[in-house]
Amino acid sequence: MKLLEENQSTDLENLVQQSKVGLTRRGFISAGALCGAAMFLGGNLLSRSVMAASVSAGNSTLLGFDSIPSSTADSITLPAGYKSSVLISWGQPLHAGGPAFDPSGKGTAKAQEMQFGDNNDGMSLFTFPGDDANNATRALMAINNEYTNYRYLFDHGKDPQSADDVHKALASEGVSVIEVKREGGQWKFVQGSKYNRRVHGNTPIHLSGPAAGHEWLKTAADTTGRNVLGTFQNCANGKTPWGTYLTCEENFTDCFGSSDPAQKFDAAAKRYGVVATSKEVNWHPYNERFDVAKTPNEFNRHGWVVEIDPFDPKSTPVKRTALGRFKHENAAITETKDGRAVVYMGDDERGEFIYKFISRDKIDHKNPKANRDLLDHGTLYVAQFDNGDSNADHPKGRGQWVELSHGKNGIDASSGFASQAEVLIHARLAASVVKATRMDRPEWIVVSPKDGQVYCTLTNNVKRGEEGQPVGGPNPREKNQYGQILRWQETGSDAASMAFAWDLFVVAGNPGVHAGKPQAGSSNITPQNMFNSPDGLGFDKAGRLWILTDGDYSNAGDFAGMGNNQMLCADPASGEIRRFMVGPVGCEVTGISFAPDQKALFVGIQHPGEKGGSTFPEHLPNGKPRSSVMVITREDGGVIGA
Repeated sequence: MKLLEENQSTDLENLVQQSKVGLTRRGFISAGALCGAAMFLGGNLLSRSVMAASVSAGNSTLLGFDSIPSSTADSITLPAGYKSSVLISWGQPLHAGGPAFDPSGKGTAKAQEMQFGDNNDGMSLFTFPGDDANNATRALMAINNEYTNYRYLFDHGKDPQSADDVHKALASEGVSVIEVKREGGQWKFVQGSKYNRRVHGNTPIHLSGPAAGHEWLKTAADTTGRNVLGTFQNCANGKTPWGTYLTCEENFTDCFGSSDPAQKFDAAAKRYGVVATSKEVNWHPYNERFDVAKTPNEFNRHGWVVEIDPFDPKSTPVKRTALGRFKHENAAITETKDGRAVVYMGDDERGEFIYKFISRDKIDHKNPKANRDLLDHGTLYVAQFDNGDSNADHPKGRGQWVELSHGKNGIDASSGFASQAEVLIHARLAASVVKATRMDRPEWIVVSPKDGQVYCTLTNNVKRGEEGQPVGGPNPREKNQYGQILRWQETGSDAASMAFAWDLFVVAGNPGVHAGKPQAGSSNITPQNMFNSPDGLGFDKAGRLWILTDGDYSNAGDFAGMGNNQMLCADPASGEIRRFMVGPVGCEVTGISFAPDQKALFVGIQHPGEKGGSTFPEHLPNGKPRSSVMVITREDGGVIGA
């Protein structure tokens, strides 16, 4: 995702009127004492001495590679014995004879609709039904294309200047579905596959679930409130047990503006962050769909989780309104003990919340098509965290899920909600009614395949400690520019539970610059593995936790020694973290998936050279950088990370 403007207040921050709380040192975590990676499992906590010894010795048997140094090079840096190759890059035609990438920026919107989209983010790999999953040699990949960099998209290098420019930008975003195959031990893109497809900003999409058909979703172009054009600002993802892809609409509000300079926004619009001038997107002057003065309800038709069937190129994607509307980062899927689907979701903005959806019905594992509408029926919850146990070594505490259903917990007409549809369309406001815990930008969430613990990146929050965002609990530091990774275990190890125990797996920081201070990070952060702004997360089959960053790559000041954005690998039991990969200049490292045999890792390099200084991956003279999906393998053909 694009880095949030550090000095720009969110509307929730502006609306908060309560006094400042928790600015004393008492609420801070001492970096010299914090045991941020101690293992919390069902109430059993590894002692600090055990954890510290394990980390300092660097003796994790789960991590089979040596940590690499930071880097500022315009290239992929990997441990000895590993190599990388490009799977696909922005602008590559999906079909034989399709329009080739045009580095001049003069390519058309029609051409971009037939090419791999820009700024790839979250992704999932799908083996074909009936294939031996562990030995599959072909698969489909669904890959998000979050946004586009006008510096490179247009020949003029500016914001859109015409309706055609807007059309081209819309064509660059959304999702790309591609086929891949393994040949000679190497995974490659299959150009011309019948499965190759773009779902972009002008693709017809269906609205379903409790909010579908509501007045707030109706427009002159769609009087039913059930059909919408496009998905865009697609951040991360989820993969369902029934073989579909969940793509998550994040910074959709940036795409809207108003032609009326005197435009007044209601409380809901303000809470979601729409402004008259839009935010670095500029679609509304040239496309009325994005002008809230002319098409006010279009705004409500975005900010959802979209389900796509990658195996049916002719299928219509579906926005699942039961999952709520907010700035979705990803959608992590697990299952309750009685067989229902659970979706964990973070709302990526300072001071926003963590959500959980539980389906009404059970997953039918024998008949995948029977689950087609499973995510239309169920209950949405939001998380409340306590302030923890004040343990300076290793903060941990309890939490609960609060139901966001009309008629419960004060969510009714008296608080501004006439129906469940309105609760879902304005999920942020409903979560505030029940006093959910304001978090440090909750991003990716993943569920451990080994013990069911849930991990969530809290990427940063430079306004923690200001009004309405007190220091404490899982958000332990004032002016948090580095971030942390939260972990929780549902009671009884059942995702259906309404209570959980939480701890902090790691608190990022810079021990070189801030030795002995809270900004140094937890005890498993060293000058050799330090990072900032954890964003993406992923587990492999062995239970290694992979951490991807989207932070400050200045390599100066508070971030001295950190270099470019990176990918690290952690042992959840010992807390040890090793740097595995460093990306090129100006990039975000994001999106992760593994080949079925775990011998190839797919990872995204988003917006290399976003501010210039990169020609990755082709390194042509005066060439343009291109967001790309990389394939990482071992030279000996072994399992990644082992």
